[in-house]
Amino acid sequence: MVEASPARILLASNRGPVSYSIEDDGELTARRGGGGLVSGLSAIGEEVDSVWVCAALSEGDRAATRQGLTDPSVRMLDIDAGTFARAYNGIANSTLWFVHHLIFNTPTTPVFGASFRREWASYQAYNRAFAEALAEAATPGATVMVQDYHLSLTPRLLRELRPDLRIGHFSHTPWAPPDYYRLLPDDVAAQVLAGILGADRAGFLTRRWAAAFADCCEAVLGAAVDRREDGTVTVTHAGRTTVLGVHALGADGDFLRERAHRPDVDSRLAALREAVGDRRTIVRVDRTELSKNIVRGLHAYEHLLRTRPEWLERVVHIAFAYPSRHDLPEYREYTASVLRTAQEINDEFGTPTWQPVILHVNDDFPRSLAAYRLADVALVNPIRDGMNLVAKEIPAVSDAGCALVLSREAGAYEELGEDAITVNPYDVIATAEALHTGLSMDPEERADRCKRLAAAGTALPPSAWFLEQYRALEQQD
Repeated sequence: MVEASPARILLASNRGPVSYSIEDDGELTARRGGGGLVSGLSAIGEEVDSVWVCAALSEGDRAATRQGLTDPSVRMLDIDAGTFARAYNGIANSTLWFVHHLIFNTPTTPVFGASFRREWASYQAYNRAFAEALAEAATPGATVMVQDYHLSLTPRLLRELRPDLRIGHFSHTPWAPPDYYRLLPDDVAAQVLAGILGADRAGFLTRRWAAAFADCCEAVLGAAVDRREDGTVTVTHAGRTTVLGVHALGADGDFLRERAHRPDVDSRLAALREAVGDRRTIVRVDRTELSKNIVRGLHAYEHLLRTRPEWLERVVHIAFAYPSRHDLPEYREYTASVLRTAQEINDEFGTPTWQPVILHVNDDFPRSLAAYRLADVALVNPIRDGMNLVAKEIPAVSDAGCALVLSREAGAYEELGEDAITVNPYDVIATAEALHTGLSMDPEERADRCKRLAAAGTALPPSAWFLEQYRALEQQD
């Protein structure tokens, strides 16, 4: 393994900035990732020693790690595959994700038995591996930024190993209110909260999620929460005080607008325009994630066609639902439900010259950008979402200006609600009416709203979002 030099800035996340694949000839190919963490860490400056600690996610990653081929600035942890699977699928994605998005079917799930306890032990081991790697790689007094629900325990474990470090944690998900959070076993609920409180600063995407975390700390840990008049919130527990910060991740408007006008996007836009004709468009782009509420969105469109016959043959719903977590049975079943519902709408309402729903389930970023440009109405109706960047991206890219139908349960609602058409994500009839309102909106009003949505949605692009967190942590007393 290529050992990273001691670093003054360290980032920890489940997924790293590079991934490796094994080609047919056995050679390893590296692929660089993008996003806010990558651009943000780069923006700090190459002169500052930094290390990214992440997990080896694939056989290619494991092979690169074992052969010492990884970049010295990336420390990829070759965690036992069984331990990783139990921590990642069993706890992070099937328990913590479900709790924070409020999506358990509580009459039957969750069931916290012996199998769960094996998974929890793996989650603890997974977090301990990260803490040990960070402790080893950090210079005295270094700054460590730990990311997301996969690594909830890491700040406290790291604090025990290296009390000299400045530690931050950022939650990219919503946070459950106390009554729902307490679905977790009492000891697990306490450990997750205490783990994050090992950080000097705990960051969230919205004030709502930060407030829910503080409420859980009070209810579960008996922690002291100080809610100051200037908006600052601190949580004190076990002799330590953690500052809660809010940093609302925005879309990278400059990149998206430039990327959306490249030839590959233009060709896909031409194909979509040919398929749509001169009809209006309702656009959604999501992963087939349970919380995204795609099926109810399709039922809302179905209700629109049934109750507003003036839109028959005059509108097309472009729905891109890209595969997500298909190693979990709930997600495979949900994808099948999306496909089935779209087909039922096309079978009931379609004509020889009109396909009411154009659905794609294979990921294609240029095609997504083409749909963004074509959108008259953007439908973003999650049951619950930490932020939802699609709500910010479509207005930034739309050619003629789009109306945004937005769930009040999306984190983006906090910034975009004033100019969006707000919906209760469970109310299919109200969502259908919101779609009608968006489709009927005066073009000038739609364009004006869209400009304000784009400005709000791109106010804190990924690199600035990362730097804001870093500087807040560095400047904290």
